[in-house]
Amino acid sequence: MQDKDLTVTLRVRLGAADAHYGGQLVDGARMLRLFGDVLTEVTIRTDGDEGLLSGYSGVEFTAPVHAGDFVEVTGRLVKAGRLRRVVELEARKVIEARYEQGHSTARVLDEPIVVCRAVGTTVVPVGKVRTRAS
Repeated sequence: MQDKDLTVTLRVRLGAADAHYGGQLVDGARMLRLFGDVLTEVTIRTDGDEGLLSGYSGVEFTAPVHAGDFVEVTGRLVKAGRLRRVVELEARKVIEARYEQGHSTARVLDEPIVVCRAVGTTVVPVGKVRTRAS
């Protein structure tokens, strides 16, 4: 597999501990932490090292996320320089809690809802680099 074809996906259920605001609303920082986990997996797969997060750009929060929702986070490697890895990130809600219909009610969404997008950059320590620059 070419490194630039690399895509990593993580699916998690957000719980009550993730809720930060009224109405069991999850804060955007939780999405960024999930993006960080995906970035870490990308650099482990490309270089055998966790790398170091350099930053995010173009962060967009596009829909609310609540405790009980399931979110799928995907990162696609779009550029592998000498030390930097640039990854397009997207979080989609795939299952949503329906507490208004009962304490344990949820539904699988017919179409996932994009809740956040960003581009993340991670840096691999010089001695750990395995990816050919592009």
